[in-house]
Amino acid sequence: MAPTDAPSLTWPQVLAWRLRRQQLEPLGDDSAVEITRRLGGIQAQVASAAELAVAVRQEQPQPGQVERALIDDRTLIRTWATRGTLHLLPVDEAGAYLALSGAHRKWETGSWQKAFGATPADLEAIAAAATVALDAAATLTREQLTDEIVERTGSGHLRELLGSGWGPLLKPLAWRGVLCHGPLGANRVTFTSPRRWVADWPGVPNPDEAAPVVIRAFLRAHGPATPDAFDAWLSRSTTRRRMLKGWFADLADELVAVDVEGAPMQILAADADELAATEPTDDVCLLGGFDQYVLGAGTNATYLIPAGHRTEVSRSGGWISPVVLHGGRVVGTWRADGAIDVSLWGDVPRPALATATARMQELLDART
Repeated sequence: MAPTDAPSLTWPQVLAWRLRRQQLEPLGDDSAVEITRRLGGIQAQVASAAELAVAVRQEQPQPGQVERALIDDRTLIRTWATRGTLHLLPVDEAGAYLALSGAHRKWETGSWQKAFGATPADLEAIAAAATVALDAAATLTREQLTDEIVERTGSGHLRELLGSGWGPLLKPLAWRGVLCHGPLGANRVTFTSPRRWVADWPGVPNPDEAAPVVIRAFLRAHGPATPDAFDAWLSRSTTRRRMLKGWFADLADELVAVDVEGAPMQILAADADELAATEPTDDVCLLGGFDQYVLGAGTNATYLIPAGHRTEVSRSGGWISPVVLHGGRVVGTWRADGAIDVSLWGDVPRPALATATARMQELLDART
């Protein structure tokens, strides 16, 4: 139960506040780096979806801005982070996200070792081999890195897993800061060392030092929330319970309790007054696939996505559909094969929908 004096909020208020915090209403002029920071990272399994997640939040988006930040400015990196998925992260905060992404240390469990046929000792040897290989070469393709690791460790039985696009054996290396994604080479994924790629790479701190950075970012963008909601976003609910409780306990002086339609949650004290003063919105907007607005809450959040329509948003193969928002709630999906085709399951003001659809069409056309 929430404390009886906890401010009472409604979901329409909360969603309107999240839209504002995530620069969806109103739009802003932040750079790709600052939008990535604001959202707590941007999922980048699909590069075009990550680019769209930035552009949809800007009044005047610039084509190619994400790749410039990644390759020319090197103020963003692309690497495996939260939920074991590929993300864009601001360089100066990336280490904190990596530390927490690997805090579960699942590779130390018997079930993980049985599933992948690798032991913690194997991973240590792989990490050492990858470090040497990436220190000697600016970038390596997945195949080249696999060859280097197998040659240095004699782990030929792990070759297939090392070369897998899912990266089960490389993700723990990313979380330690051994590697990150480099520039595409002839449309092929490459890897590099962040120590070599990024000037003044800050390294990966221990999880307890990293937790305040990541929890604050999550609550600023996706709050109010519970520790369990944070853990679902961070690691698909695999963080050790004692560790998770300790992180939030260490931030207790910065947090306040709120009640959202009977559900006890927490928000940063610095944001509480602004949230309480937020009025619901009637805004309509379209978001691309894998957008952080959806991923931050999770597709099982029924206050955001009606339970009966979850499978239309969270599809097979881990695919997260582009969505239509009205008042901050998901009320439909859309797809584009030339023109945008919208599928709705809720009432939406038609003029506002037409405006939102036209803007998304402009963003899509600008990329072709």
